[in-house]
Amino acid sequence: QVQLVESGGGLVQAGGSLRLSCRASGRTFSVFSMGWFRQAPGKEREFVSTIDSSGDRTYYAASLKGRFTISRDNAENTLYLQMNNLKPEDTALYYCAAGFFTSRVANNFAYWGQGTQVTVSS
Repeated sequence: QVQLVESGGGLVQAGGSLRLSCRASGRTFSVFSMGWFRQAPGKEREFVSTIDSSGDRTYYAASLKGRFTISRDNAENTLYLQMNNLKPEDTALYYCAAGFFTSRVANNFAYWGQGTQVTVSS
């Protein structure tokens, strides 16, 4: 079992930046691959990014690559998502998730946080 708590969301103007954090507790964080997903009102949950347990391999949704950067600090049990040049269409509830391999598919992640809201104004 692992517990995940996201933070760092908020209201930002278009073109601004935010860094989301996801703090893990419980089982050893470093054994898990991690992912970020987001869900906008009225839309399905969508893949944002995923990272392997060591942080060596990262993958992004094609539309977000270049603006978002995923990273992790296994010593601090924390996952990050740096988001730059934010756009109104990035407005969503952002979730972190833990699983046993990198994946773009939400169902492949066993543990989820409660989410942190990101709102980008135009």
